[in-house]
Parts: sequence; C-alpha cells; structure tokens
Amino acid sequence: MTQPIGIGLAGFGTVGAGVYKNLTANGDLLTQRLGARFAVRRIAVRDLKKRREVSAPAEIFTTNTDDLISDPDIRIVIELMGGIETPLAFVKKAIAAGKIVITGNKALLAEHGQEIFRLAREKRVPVFYEAAVAGGIPIIKIVRESFVGNRFESIHGILNGTSNYILSRMTDTGMDFAPALAEAQQLGYAEADPALDINGWDAAHKAIILASLAYGFWLDPAEIFVAGIESVTAADIRFASELGYSIKLLATIKAGGGNAIEVRVCPTLIPKQHVLASVHGVFNAIAVRGDVVGETLFYGRGAGQDPTSSSVLGDLAEAACAVESPRFCYGFTSHDLYGKCQPTAEAVSKYYLRLSVKDQPGVLAQIAGALGDSGIGILSVIQPESLVEDSVPLVLMIHDAPFGAMQKASEKIAGLGCVKDTPALLHVETFS
Repeated sequence: MTQPIGIGLAGFGTVGAGVYKNLTANGDLLTQRLGARFAVRRIAVRDLKKRREVSAPAEIFTTNTDDLISDPDIRIVIELMGGIETPLAFVKKAIAAGKIVITGNKALLAEHGQEIFRLAREKRVPVFYEAAVAGGIPIIKIVRESFVGNRFESIHGILNGTSNYILSRMTDTGMDFAPALAEAQQLGYAEADPALDINGWDAAHKAIILASLAYGFWLDPAEIFVAGIESVTAADIRFASELGYSIKLLATIKAGGGNAIEVRVCPTLIPKQHVLASVHGVFNAIAVRGDVVGETLFYGRGAGQDPTSSSVLGDLAEAACAVESPRFCYGFTSHDLYGKCQPTAEAVSKYYLRLSVKDQPGVLAQIAGALGDSGIGILSVIQPESLVEDSVPLVLMIHDAPFGAMQKASEKIAGLGCVKDTPALLHVETFS
C-alpha cells in the first residue's frame, strides 16, 4: 500500500489523545506488521483553544465533524466524543458517506446499535467497536470471531473498574461505601460525578453489547435488571465473607429456556473460590462459557488511555484490511437462535437477604412465614451479635426463587412490625 490511509479523529479527550499518541509512537510497527501506513488528516474537537497534554499539528484541528466526512482522503473515522446524540448523527453521516467507522462509545451502541448496524449493512460499511467493552481486553473479537463456532451458555463479567475498586477497598479495609468512593475520586479512578459507574449503567451498556453480539439480537435496555453498588454496606461485605462469598458488581448473561436469555447487572455474591472473586482494584475480567470451548477467562485493565487506545489500534488494523478487501460482516450479524430477554420477574436465582430486626422471640418464624407464603425456602441463617440496643442483624441465604416473587416477599417482610429497616436484597451467583 503506497499511499497512507487517511484517518479522521472525532474527539481528542483522554482516549482520543491516547490513540494519536500511540499511533504516532507505533506507526512504523503497524506498517511493518500490516503493510499499511496511516495518517491522521483531521481531528474534530469542541474547543480549539483548549490546552492539551498531547500535541498535534494545529492545522489539522477543526470544530466541525463534517470536515472529517467531506474529506475524500479520509477513509476511516474514529468516534471518541462521548455522549449519544451528537455521536449518533456523526456515525450515521459517516456510514452514509462510505467511511469505515471505529467507535468506543458503549452508550451509543447499547442505545442505538440496531439502527447503526442496519445502516452499516445497507451501505456495506463495517463498524468496529472493540474499545466499547472492557478497555484493553479484546472481548468483542473473541465473542464475534474466535468463538463463532460456539453456542454461548453464559458470560459473566466485572465490567466497571471504578465499582470494582470501591468494593475491593471496602473488602480489604472494612470501610463503608462513602469513604471508599471519596478515595476512588481522589485517586482519579472515579469521576467527580460517578453516577454511571456506581449506579450500574456503565457496566450495563457493556453487557447489552456483549449479550446482543453473543445471542444475535439487540436488547432493549429497559428489559434488563440494573442495580448499583450505592446501598452495599461494610456489614454486607463482612457477612458475605463469613458465608464464603465476595461481593462484586457482576454482569450476568445466560441462555435461558426456549429462545430467551437472562441479563442482569447488579451487586452479586460470588463464591470466593471462583476466579472472578479474586479480581481486585480497577481491573476487569470476563468469564465466557461456550458449548465447544468450555470455560474461559479474560483479564486486564478495563479503562484508561493506553488500554483503551490499544483496542482502537487493533480495530484500526482490521479497518485497514477492510479498506483493501470488502467484508461480508459489518460488525454485527443477527440470527434467530434467540430472540427475547427473559422478564426480570421470572429470572431465578439464589439470594442474600439482610434484615435489622427487633431482639425478641418469634422474629425468625414471622420472616420464614412470609417467605413460605411466597413458596420460597431458606438455605441458611446467621444472626451475629449486635452492638445496637433492641436491634439485631439477621442474614438469610435464600433458595432459588423467581426475582418477582422474592421482591414481593421482601416487601412483605419490610412491613412486619419486627423489622426495623429496609431489607438488603442481593443476588447470589453459583455459576452452575
């Protein structure tokens, strides 16, 4: 390839600057390995006057993303702007113009993946998105290509480094949620507004992409169960440990009965002996079980400038091949083996239920009765000593039950006169 492939970069924040920096540093390496050269022709930013840690020639900057689309020398556009509406308009324009698209925008794909890939098929333009899930872990390529001959039995992932750091610190030190979050913010692991990280939706967007790719249809975000880590307490961490579990913000994706799949993202008790329980700090990990390959595990940094830009460079290498050799797969292929999400209320799981109850006879009988009325059984009970007068903690491990029935039972228990605070209800994943 004698002429360099022109690139348009939309967004020059942390990841965009990392892509430019690492492409500049390793451009010769890519040329040696691919036989292709790259040249960044234009960079679209919001503010031309903003000071930047990574420098690029001033003449290639623009505030108009249309400049990337109208430039005939640009064959590949890389969308790293953040947000949804502006990137969606840009990506659709780029595909319509025949530009190959690379994006790391998980929210964009989770909310509008079906629309984007429909247009990509119509225009026969590939879209690459490795950087959208799990930073430097090449999980999109693994699910889409390496394991293409497998039926996916399950995918379990720790997909948000901020939440995992907070829960790790709570586990290691015994601190509660608020100081652990403050520490994560001080160290730069959490944003000043950490809502998407701690409320579960950052991980949920990634789970939607993985589930859609693995099971062949785009999920509606409204159909999956998402809960954050804000209500997890140091006491929950301690009680779970005594029972042999760690608590992680876990994305659970499973093939269910018929053509349905189950998807949930929430704080979950994981057996300590399972490898995901040992994933600490800001790292991500994904366990994939296929009917042919069996159990596999992928581990690495799930965010950050260099890990994420590494995934973008990997997509750039594939995009370079697509420039010369048209593809018949444009990033997502639908199929009819599966077709719906199992309703959240029908999903069956074991549960952890923590209560604060009055220190009086007959309490356990009332709670067991409320569970029994819903057809739910108790696996085990622990009642640690309490330092609070007239109040004791009561922790129950609950048999497999539909989530809807368990929620109703929990609400009924909350209304009992012997129960003092709102019950804490968490899923338990046994990986069976």
